[in-house]
Formats: sequence, C-alpha cells, structure tokens
Amino acid sequence: MNPDYLESVKKQLEEYKQLGEKTFNQLNSDQIFWQYNQESNSIAIIVNHLWGNMLSRWTNFLTSDGEKKWRDRDAEFKNNISTREELISKWNEGWECLFKAINSLSADDLNRIIYIRNQKHTVMEAINRQLTHYPYHIGQIVYIGKMLIGDKWGSLSIPRGKSKQFNLDKFSKPQQ
Repeated sequence: MNPDYLESVKKQLEEYKQLGEKTFNQLNSDQIFWQYNQESNSIAIIVNHLWGNMLSRWTNFLTSDGEKKWRDRDAEFKNNISTREELISKWNEGWECLFKAINSLSADDLNRIIYIRNQKHTVMEAINRQLTHYPYHIGQIVYIGKMLIGDKWGSLSIPRGKSKQFNLDKFSKPQQ
C-alpha cells in the first residue's frame, strides 16, 4: 500500500475545509442562514449535517460502527445553529475529530475492516466514501455563497478570464 495515500487524503481534506472557510469569510451572518425555499438547505444546515456526520464517522473510527447510536441524522437537517460563532465551532469540531482519526492511521491500517451502518468497508473505502461526501456538500456551500454574493464574489480558484495568465505564470516556473 502506498504510504503517501494518507498524506494525500489529509491534503485534499484540508483544501476542501479551506474552501468552506473562504466562503464563510465572504458571507455575513444572515447569509449563512439563507434558504432558497423550505426544501433546500442553508449553509448552516449543511454545516450541521457535516458536523454530525464527521463526529459519527470518525469517533472511535477503527473500533465502532461509523453510524453511532447517539447520532440524530434527521435533526442535522433542521436549522438549529443560531449564530455564526456556533457554526464555526461545529465546523471546527467536526474537522478536528476527522483529522485526529486520520492522523492516528498508518498505511498498515488501510486494509483493516470497519463498518458503517453495519456495512463492511476497508479503512481506505471508508475514507474514500467521505472524500466524495464532504466535497459534495462543500460544493453546495460554495454555490450558495456565490449566489448570495453575486458579482462581488471573490473567486476561490482561477478567476474567470484569468486562465491564460494563470497558466503563463505556472509554466514560467520550474516543475514542482
């Protein structure tokens, strides 16, 4: 097993965490609670769901089912975060739980068997499952942010119309 896999996982997760945070930084407190309609999720609801999922999946990651009995997934989709500070606190708590678990793993753990909702996964499969789930929701957070900010949105990647200049700059330097 490639020992660089876990470092790659941490790097990817950190990049997505930063995308969420860069979005939060562009929004005011009211905007994090905005919902398109009653069936859609606000950024606060998405963060609440990510928090609940992360705590459930990554607490006692190697020794207990990833769907904890104490988790109330349905409640995660209710707007029960009341302040920006609470949103940031839950966001950080979820990520801290995740990174604590990932940092405790070694390459030897990747083929171990764990369970999520009583379904068998290798540790690597479980990690990959979350590597698709979290970016899906962070993409929603970014998209909501872009809708709310409109033309004042600060790009989180290469700004529109700037690809050529970006590539010129990148290719003018030695390969890394």
